[in-house]
Amino acid sequence: MLFQESATSGVGFDPRTMWGNMGWAARLVVIVLFVMSAWSIGVMIDRALAYSAAYKQSRQFAPAVAGALREGKLDEAIKIADRYSKSHLAKVVVAGLQEFRAHQMSSEISGEEIEASKRALERAEAIVHAELKRGISSLATIGSTAPFVGLFGTVLGIIHAFQGISTEKSTGLGAVAGGISEALVTTAIGLFVAIPAVMVFNYFTNRVEAFDVEMGNSSSELIDYFLKRSAKGVGK
Repeated sequence: MLFQESATSGVGFDPRTMWGNMGWAARLVVIVLFVMSAWSIGVMIDRALAYSAAYKQSRQFAPAVAGALREGKLDEAIKIADRYSKSHLAKVVVAGLQEFRAHQMSSEISGEEIEASKRALERAEAIVHAELKRGISSLATIGSTAPFVGLFGTVLGIIHAFQGISTEKSTGLGAVAGGISEALVTTAIGLFVAIPAVMVFNYFTNRVEAFDVEMGNSSSELIDYFLKRSAKGVGK
C-alpha cells in the first residue's frame, strides 16, 4: 500500500523532487550549509597548497643554508633564505641572521646581542605560526556548527510534516513528503559538511605542530651557531 500510494501521489526522493518539496526556510538552511562547505573547501585547498610549498622549500633550504653557514657566509645564507620565501624555516632563520649580522658591526658580540637574536627568532616563529594557522580555525567552527544548522533544518522538516498532516487530514506519505525531504536533506548535508571539516582541521593542526617543532629546532641550532661564532671571535 505504501508503494502504491507513493506511485499515485507522485512522491519521490530524488534531489530535484526533494528540493521542490522543501519550504523556503529549509532551502535557506541548505544554502547556508553549501556556503559553509564552499568556505571550508577553499580553506582546505589554500592551506594544503601552503603547507606543501612550505614543506618542499624547507627541504631544499635546510642543506643550502647549512652549507653557507659552515663557511661563515652570513650574507649568502640570507640571500638563500630570501629565495625560499614560502619556507617556514627560511622565514624564521632569516630573521635571526639579519639580527645577528646587524650586531656584527660592533667589535665584540655580547650575550645581550645573542639574546636579541634569540628574541628576533621567537618573534619570527610567532608570526610564521600565525600565518600557518590562518583559516584553519574556521574549519573547527564549521565542523562544530554545521550539524546544528542541519539539526535546525531537521526541526523545520518535522514542523513541515505536521503541517502537512494537519492540512490534508491524512497521515499518508503524500502529506509528510515535504517535511521528510527537509529533515533528510538538511541532516545529511549538515553531516556531509561537518565531518570533512573536522577531519581536515585535525590533520592541519598536526601539520602546524610539526612545523612548530621544526622551527624551534632550527632556532636552537642557529643560536648555538651564533654562540660558537661569538666564542671564536668571528665578527667581521
